[in-house]
Parts: sequence; structure tokens; C-alpha cells
Amino acid sequence: MKVDSRSLPMFAAGTVDVPWIIQGMDELVSRDTVWEAHAHPTHELLWNLRGASSATTGTRTWTITPTLGLWVPAGVPHSGRVPAGTWYRAAQFSTQAVSPLSAGPVAIEITPLLALLLDRLADRALGSASRSLTEQMVLDVLTPSPHELFVQQPRGDLLRPIAAALNANPADPRTLSAWAEHLGVSPRTITRAFRAETGLSFARWQAVVRAQQAVLLLAQGVGVEHTAERVGYRSASAFGVAFRRTTGRTPGQFRPA
Repeated sequence: MKVDSRSLPMFAAGTVDVPWIIQGMDELVSRDTVWEAHAHPTHELLWNLRGASSATTGTRTWTITPTLGLWVPAGVPHSGRVPAGTWYRAAQFSTQAVSPLSAGPVAIEITPLLALLLDRLADRALGSASRSLTEQMVLDVLTPSPHELFVQQPRGDLLRPIAAALNANPADPRTLSAWAEHLGVSPRTITRAFRAETGLSFARWQAVVRAQQAVLLLAQGVGVEHTAERVGYRSASAFGVAFRRTTGRTPGQFRPA
């Protein structure tokens, strides 16, 4: 399937004055779409009405779903990937009126209340007083999520083949010992490198990669058993345990309603 590629400018934070506090848009993409690295003059909140997508900032790739959004502060370069059939939403926040939630990108819990408030702001007929009140309520309930899901990609020469293989095929069965033999180093050397570059052991990093890929499959409607197989688990039950340990949620919570 052809992949659409889009480019946007690189803006520094606050370099464009905007006449609003929060302004949103949405799009149902019909083909796999990637956004090249760009930066907005405004803060951005990304989430989906349907499906799962990803955004990359530096060495971190974040998963975005209908319940798990991503806040990107103004001026922070990021790229994105949205599979065909995903209905994504984006809201821009004025830097003059809204302080950044954090110094860098952070996952946001898209609660039913926050979703309803953001939907209300999409109503063109909303009066100025009601809009102002709704915007204040959005800012009041906008909080980081305890269930953020991102992969810290290792960049060193030693780990690059492992990362490339598992990102391409999360079901790759090679163990730490097998990788060590393949690369001609000791398992301890790989473990030390993973902890230094990602903060995780090889096994934990592999579990996060698998969970992130699983979310993308589940959001597309792929069944739990098939998803488990495609990301490298021998049974749906083993997958469920590992998935919940990594994400804090069950696989079923990422399936389309």
C-alpha cells in the first residue's frame, strides 16, 4: 500500500500569534500517512477518535489511541505515523494563554469528560462565553496519564541491529543469549548497553516494543489471539499478562468499541 508523506514547517515556540486559545481539527486518513519532522509555534494535543497511531520525538516513539493522547510542547520537533483507517484529532493551544504541561512531550489521559469538552469546542455555533468556560474546563482536566506507552530507541552501534530486527518483527524469537552469540559479545554487555541507552533490560524493552505493536494491531480490530501470535507470544493468556504488566490495561481496552 502506498504511504502518503506530508511535510510541515519547523516553528519555534510562540513565533506565531494566534487569535484563539484552543483550536482543533480532525481527519480520517484513507492511506498510511507519515508526517516528516516538524514543530508548531503552539502546544499540540494529539489523540484519536478511532485507531492507533504513533509520534516520534527524538529517540522516543509514543503510542496514541482514543484513550491515550500525547501533549507536545510548542517548538518541539516531532514526526508522526498514522495507519490507514485511523481517525485522528489534533488541538493547538496558544502559548500566550496556556503554559506547557511539561518541558517535553507527555502522555495525556483522554477521559470521557475531556473528550466531551474537546468535542464541544468543535461546535462552530458555540458562543464566546461558553467557549471560554469550556476552554478553562479543558485546561483544568488536562493531566498526564499514568499509562504512557513509548519506546526509547537505542542508538548505539551494538544495539542497532537488535532494535531494527524487533521493530520490524516484534515476534523475532531470538533471546538475549542468541543475540549475544550473533553479535559476538557477552549477554552482560548487551544488558549493560540496554540499561544505559533505554533504562530497561533487554527483556523489558522487548516487552514494550511488543506492547506498542500490539496496540496498533488491536486498534485495527485484530483479534487478541492473532495479535498475541504476531507479536511473539505462544498464547493469548501469556500475552495478556505481559501486556497488562507493561501498559496497565488489558488488550480488550484497546479494541474498537
